[in-house]
Amino acid sequence: MDRIDSGSRVIAAPPATVYNALLDRAALEAWLPPEGMRGRVEHWDPRPGGGFRMTLTYLDASDAPGKSSDATDVVEVGFAELLPPERVVQKAVFEADDPSFAGTMTMTWQLTAAGDGTDVTVTATGVPSGIGQPDHEAGIASSLANLASFVEAS
Repeated sequence: MDRIDSGSRVIAAPPATVYNALLDRAALEAWLPPEGMRGRVEHWDPRPGGGFRMTLTYLDASDAPGKSSDATDVVEVGFAELLPPERVVQKAVFEADDPSFAGTMTMTWQLTAAGDGTDVTVTATGVPSGIGQPDHEAGIASSLANLASFVEAS
């Protein structure tokens, strides 16, 4: 059975605000990198069929070597579906020589109104076998916490 990694969080902002943070280049650079990393978007095309390329750099690569180099993960992300303000579906491919990181991972960001906020659920399918599920789910939770801090402060 295909593994599904996931995470969810209720964010104190309306779905449109959260959706906009998923599709704004500067916002994405600020909140998407999980704890211990920083990110840089190298190209940006926010439309179905478009996408972006992001380099994630480990602040301390001694405990977590990168997939693309000793200190980085480089990922090419395509936007497979954009349904404002409800869903963003991304297809992510890591640059890596190690075949355990090969393949296309699908990340679905589902946004559901929850009172005055938004329930954000992230599911990942087709996760490369080289990415451990506990680490990946911790990274998703960290990105969701960053997203909450980013949009709630706006």
